[in-house]
Amino acid sequence: MSDDTPHPEWQLAPQENFIRLSLTLPTVTTAPDSPSLVFSHQQLQQSLANYLRIMSGRWQDQTLVRLAVNNQLLDTRQLQAIAAGLKEQNLTLQWVETNRRQTAVAAASAGLSVDQTIADKPLVDPSEVPSPPKPLVVRHTLRSGGEIRHGGDVVIIGDVNPGSSIVADGDILIWGCLRGMAHAGAKGNDQAVIMILRLAACQIRIGDRLARVGADAVDRREPEIAYITSEGIRLTPVRQFQRSALF
Repeated sequence: MSDDTPHPEWQLAPQENFIRLSLTLPTVTTAPDSPSLVFSHQQLQQSLANYLRIMSGRWQDQTLVRLAVNNQLLDTRQLQAIAAGLKEQNLTLQWVETNRRQTAVAAASAGLSVDQTIADKPLVDPSEVPSPPKPLVVRHTLRSGGEIRHGGDVVIIGDVNPGSSIVADGDILIWGCLRGMAHAGAKGNDQAVIMILRLAACQIRIGDRLARVGADAVDRREPEIAYITSEGIRLTPVRQFQRSALF
């Protein structure tokens, strides 16, 4: 970056158990909807190193970091560069907060926990119902310690390992084995479902209901779907599922 080029802005806020690190990228013009400048992963890493050098001594070693990027578009290499820059200062990047689906997918692909929040936009017409966010599709296994939070549907093409979790306001589809925690309809949507290629978890959650999975239901070798009935959460083979069974 030349001296005339605007630099990424970093802001560090220590919390009780982690550090919240906010990243703001400069825009091309001063218009409200102007696109952000694109920085290489080397430029992001260098700017972060400069900032952390100034802020050094304000954290303990191995402190976890929650990176807030709002609507900034970042790819996997840029996120990995930020993680590497933090590691040089004995900090560990654990979460990424973002409004952008592409950034959420990149973070999940990098093995990071994701909290994809919904952009706080005012409604022009109060009677207008906002559209739900697009599904978040993650094409890899969610490792232990990984966490995904999303305001819509979540699709995992891979396994969900023990110690990892998915919390979705919509449905959850796992094209793999569920060994961790899955919570669909997290904001009280009792119509949400969880579809699993193979279930090996101890419990699942839908809305405000929780079901403990019996040993007889674990490791069945066919796709299953979990949904709420008047008797609680029911698990049934997909080939037998009928939406009319919902109340």
